[in-house]
Amino acid sequence: MEEYNVTVATGTSEYSGTNNYIYITLVGENGDSERTTLDNPGLDFCRGAVDEYKVCSPAPLGRVLLVRLEKQRYWVEDNWFCRYVTVAPPGGGTALTFPCYRWLIGNVKVELREGTAMRLSDDTSPQLLAHRKAELQERQAVYRWVAWAPGIPKCIDAKTEADLHQDVRFDNEKRSDFEGSLHYALLELSLKKLAIRFGKSWDNLDDFKRCFWKLRSPISEYCMEHWKEDSFFGYQCLNGSNPRMIQRCKKLPGNFPVSGDMVQGSLAPRTTLEKELKVGNIYLVDYAIMDGVPTNVIRGKPQYIAAPLCLLYEHPDQGLIPIAIQLGQTPGLDTPIFLPKNPPLAWLLAKIWVRHSEFQVFQLLSHLLRTHLVVEVFCVSTLRQLPAVHPVYKLLAPHLRYTLEINCRGRTQLLSADGIFKRVVSTGGEGLLVLAQNEYKVLTYRSLQPYQDFQQRGASKLRNYFYREYSLMLWDAIHSFVSGMVSLYYHYDSDVVEDTELQAWIKDIADEGFVDVPRFGLARELHNKTELITLLSVAVFTSSAQHAATNNGQFDWCAWVPNTPCTMRHPPPTDKDAVTMEMIMDTLPDVSQTCLEMAITWHLGRPQPDAIPLGHYQEQYFTESQAQEVIDKFRQELKEIEEHILTQNEGLELPYLFLLPSRIENSITI
Repeated sequence: MEEYNVTVATGTSEYSGTNNYIYITLVGENGDSERTTLDNPGLDFCRGAVDEYKVCSPAPLGRVLLVRLEKQRYWVEDNWFCRYVTVAPPGGGTALTFPCYRWLIGNVKVELREGTAMRLSDDTSPQLLAHRKAELQERQAVYRWVAWAPGIPKCIDAKTEADLHQDVRFDNEKRSDFEGSLHYALLELSLKKLAIRFGKSWDNLDDFKRCFWKLRSPISEYCMEHWKEDSFFGYQCLNGSNPRMIQRCKKLPGNFPVSGDMVQGSLAPRTTLEKELKVGNIYLVDYAIMDGVPTNVIRGKPQYIAAPLCLLYEHPDQGLIPIAIQLGQTPGLDTPIFLPKNPPLAWLLAKIWVRHSEFQVFQLLSHLLRTHLVVEVFCVSTLRQLPAVHPVYKLLAPHLRYTLEINCRGRTQLLSADGIFKRVVSTGGEGLLVLAQNEYKVLTYRSLQPYQDFQQRGASKLRNYFYREYSLMLWDAIHSFVSGMVSLYYHYDSDVVEDTELQAWIKDIADEGFVDVPRFGLARELHNKTELITLLSVAVFTSSAQHAATNNGQFDWCAWVPNTPCTMRHPPPTDKDAVTMEMIMDTLPDVSQTCLEMAITWHLGRPQPDAIPLGHYQEQYFTESQAQEVIDKFRQELKEIEEHILTQNEGLELPYLFLLPSRIENSITI
């Protein structure tokens, strides 16, 4: 009788343990072991436990191919989360690790592969080939594509998060924290709302300070003090929550008739607008994508939007500053060009309108659509087309954690017909869908690659563009990490071309996920290692660094609501001389809308208590020492980036720490 030493590790999160019956069978190349009940004296399979057992076989099994786990109900149903199983052969020797990281629900049987990453061509055993095929068939039945709306990427077929498989759901602690923080924020600000006045306008700008009770941050307080300053406005175009729109202006757009005389007073001495255009110091932020988007109606009152053009100048002393704003795409008498030399309240209101457009674009496009929904395509395709033993599955899995649930919650709680955006955002309802469709008409795969993006926007030389500097450093580290991992398993371009599972994965991404994104430009097949490395780098970068850049600061920039208002209650001004403080207050969000904007941006932008930082892998999908060496090198590079960012931000009045690696999550979880 052969005796194998087996350990079974239970999950560490709440309710991971079970009191149900657990059985194990070792499946070897020469036969199966006895079906063994895993039952030691005392309690087995407690939360966080690593239990040891003996499993017997009447004859040598040879190489252990699979570990078969079975769970059967005992009195009441009790789900179990298994982390991994290890198997040590008779007489000692190296133990094999069989990663699981799955929930066993109901009376169920699962079979686990040994942890060494394997491409399809690496497998020769009929049993293992059959296991790969069966695993994908099962997953494709569970994870299905659906079109949430026309003209945007497809998503997971689930009406709410409750429809998702338990394997992609939040842990209980995460769920409790998520729902608790939202309730806390809404209650906290509802009390303020009742303490002030429900549904009324503020009397003056200082009244907004009455919302600053417990929900505040150093940057939001800085914002409250400096939001009227032109240099702070320009800083946010570079390092705010939407740092991807600013582009070099080589020639003024035909629909933005700014003359040199208009802006001469904003330029440095002894220069002209024409000269500054030529040397590359003039920049543009154009919100044309907002043009024609339907507007929301909140409590029976119409809301308003604009599609501004904002011209900025990189002043040698003042930094980046706005020098001209037009609040519509069609110039004319009713669409004046606002200038810093205009009456102060007119210039202030023009900047507020730009920042209002900024709220719509960064929340819906830069944040939700260009990170959350793009990554969801990778997530669904990975679950459908790559078995757990595939190296690309192992690489991506930690960077896709929780994304399906947070996206389902976003669709039901934020974007639905009765969601928060409908209640408080000027593009809520029909408008947000039209805005999303506008974005996906122009979204390109190239724009998701940082070097290509900055080059295309002509933004490679802007000073103090911390978002650019740090995101490029992170991209290089991620690209190096991905390249190292890919090269462990794909030695030649032909290895990529001939991997039919990998080719099915990219085809699913292109033909299903992005089928309604006409200009995306992603090929439906992979031709070489370089293409694979770039695509995987985009997936990892977007799910980590890019999401952090657009998500983590949203409360900081939006808590002082006049700086980034979620809605506007009167149309854009048509007469610069008619702007009054009363007009500004009647236009800005009312008390109720202000409180709700603060609540939702605090809830979504706060640090997550269970966050797993970039490069930290709690679930050990890779068991090979070579893969661990690549991960260790990645973590060392991230540590060096962290030190560089901290050193560079020492003493800065307004530090930029949103891309600090320790503050970047591995995946989109909020």
